[in-house]
Amino acid sequence: MDQNLLNIGFGNTVVAERVVAIVSPNSAPIKRLKDEAKDEKRLIDATHGRRTRSTIVMDSNHIVLSAIQAETISQRYSTLKASE
Repeated sequence: MDQNLLNIGFGNTVVAERVVAIVSPNSAPIKRLKDEAKDEKRLIDATHGRRTRSTIVMDSNHIVLSAIQAETISQRYSTLKASE
């Protein structure tokens, strides 16, 4: 089975086919989503201690935090999808 890995920064990757959304972490609904995921132990922090710049929602109901801008990750995702 061939899977495309999406680079979310600092050596971290996620399976591109499992990404539901890539969003900015600043809105109140996304902050609430992050807090709920943290309480339910579904939050994955891939920022390496840096400021969170994007939130990635996965189809497994996990929330992944990244220190890379949402626009940059979206461009990487689009590039992966275009190369399929």
